[in-house]
Amino acid sequence: MKELAKIRTDVVGSLLRPPSLKEAHLRFDEGEIDVAELQKVEDQAIQQAVLLQERVGLGVVTDGEFRRLNFQDSFGLSVSGFDVGRAGIQFYEARVEGGKPLQRWEIADRNAKGTAVAQRRPVVERLRLARNLPLEEYLFVRRVAKRAAKVTLIGPDRICQRFDHKGSTSVYPTVDEFMADVVRIEREMVQGLVAAGCRYIQIDAPGYTAYVDPPSLEAMRERGENPMENFSRSLKADNEVLRGFEGVTFGIHLCRGNQRSMWHREGTYDPIAERLLTELSHDRFLLEYDSPRAGSFEPLRFIPKGKVVVLGLVSTKVPQIEKIEDLKRRIDEASKYVPLEQLAISPQCGFASDVVGNLISEDDQKRKLEVVAETARQVWG
Repeated sequence: MKELAKIRTDVVGSLLRPPSLKEAHLRFDEGEIDVAELQKVEDQAIQQAVLLQERVGLGVVTDGEFRRLNFQDSFGLSVSGFDVGRAGIQFYEARVEGGKPLQRWEIADRNAKGTAVAQRRPVVERLRLARNLPLEEYLFVRRVAKRAAKVTLIGPDRICQRFDHKGSTSVYPTVDEFMADVVRIEREMVQGLVAAGCRYIQIDAPGYTAYVDPPSLEAMRERGENPMENFSRSLKADNEVLRGFEGVTFGIHLCRGNQRSMWHREGTYDPIAERLLTELSHDRFLLEYDSPRAGSFEPLRFIPKGKVVVLGLVSTKVPQIEKIEDLKRRIDEASKYVPLEQLAISPQCGFASDVVGNLISEDDQKRKLEVVAETARQVWG
């Protein structure tokens, strides 16, 4: 189903959790309902989310990531070995309390210098796949969806950025050994998805913008790391995750942070664009382009023939609805660097990278998805 690589609309993954689902998570955290009861509420919410995406005309649908409290749970809830417990909904509400929309998210750990990584996680034993959460998600969404469904996985780069190597040297003497296990586990996850019939897998890789964000670069150097060595290691790991899976469309999403309408990083793609776009093997590059922080479309000139750039032009952070004519104009600007047949459109990020969600309404979300679909119809037919 390589035709999925050519679709003109996309959705990054997460959707706003409906109030009924948030309430169910709270009751679950308090021990008022069990896993089976929580799952029933999730099932109902996912069916409605799929119906919404299909009605507006998106080319592919997701389950809204409704079985996760955070987009990174694809790995965190699937793997054993980390020295951390499960976070509840109140944890995610507390960590963004007091944040201001459209400003940098200043996390509690000031030593992290405002970056997106609030807590580095040590390990107590070698990582292993305990369950395949993305596979569980896909097995349900494929039953209720009338069109192709995709699944999202957090990428090796972000997993490595959250890894406390200094606190884990007794288990992983080197970062390369840790990354090798991450890749091995993610390949197991992908293998399960492919065997189940999933033909579009998206890697979420917000960590790559750390390599253009001055505070993030400074933090790496202060830890004794070489940012470009980290960058090279991550490019290699991302390619290894998808190596050998023929007939599957792989996308990769880059953004500058998305938490309760806040952002984490800034910096244009220019310094990393050539290596990023020419070395990564993914079919679709979902790139955030909703604000001046993303810079110009010029770095897109490096995209190889046959690959697709999905322009994240529609903001998930603000309620204002984009005008179709403005979006068409921006697509036309991008086509000066990438042929129109290699372009597509999507929201710039998920609507709810965690259970808290961005500061927009469900109606705003619906209208923004409609704008994505209608813009694509007018541009590509």
